Amino acid sequence: MENTDKDNIKNEDSMPFWSHLEELRGHLVRSCIAVGLLSILAFLNKSLIFDNIILAPKEPQFITNQLFYKLSEILSAPALKINIEPVKIINIEMAGQFKTHILISLISGIILAIPYLIWELWRFIRPALNPKERANSKGAVFITSILFITGVLFGFLLIVPLAVNFLGSYQVSGLVENQIALRSYINTVSMISLGVGILFELPVMVYFLSKVGILTPLIMRKNRKVAIVIIIALSAIITPPDIISQILVGLPVIVLYEISIFIASFNYKKRQAKNI
Repeated sequence: MENTDKDNIKNEDSMPFWSHLEELRGHLVRSCIAVGLLSILAFLNKSLIFDNIILAPKEPQFITNQLFYKLSEILSAPALKINIEPVKIINIEMAGQFKTHILISLISGIILAIPYLIWELWRFIRPALNPKERANSKGAVFITSILFITGVLFGFLLIVPLAVNFLGSYQVSGLVENQIALRSYINTVSMISLGVGILFELPVMVYFLSKVGILTPLIMRKNRKVAIVIIIALSAIITPPDIISQILVGLPVIVLYEISIFIASFNYKKRQAKNI
């Protein structure tokens, strides 16, 4: 079995450059087909995607809004009630709703295809790894997918309703009524959900960077304060300008940073033991 792995690696090393490109093309084509099929599926289920998912956070019946309402009753804190009145969404472009339908279908297709896309990327990278690296990275596709999906759900279920409540009800004057453009609403929901999903990939990025020696636990501990500032800044970029949303995004990512230090430390100790 070991000889077979060595032969595979040898064949990979001797593979011409154009063969690598052909291999990459195959992975990209299959990935595009997967995204395309899932996007079509999302396009055909317009009511489910928009009424029950995308536009749901602005409605009082949304699960998060209901939970905050119940919490406000228990704690006798009316300020915790969010999105009591549905935010008005308007369309101001002739083809605005159709273009939004296509855009959201494409984004939905990408999100749904993420596990498969990561798997295709893994299949492309896998031949370049030695048997030990392959064994150590067996759960990479699963963990990467779970972290991204968890981040998207966290952003959508918690941060989006808070953002809609804050931005949709904020007024500079009682004389100005809020009527949110459909594209603006979609951009906010997409940016928050995808942004938090990407932030949740921090442990995976640290794992690979520490694996090749670019990041060490000493560097991460030494620059912890700088990292926290960067995390807060990124949280401020992808969330509305209210401190609660920024804290809700920042705290989990800071926890993930601490977990990443442990991961970097584990890889560092393994490298040190290997060099002895």
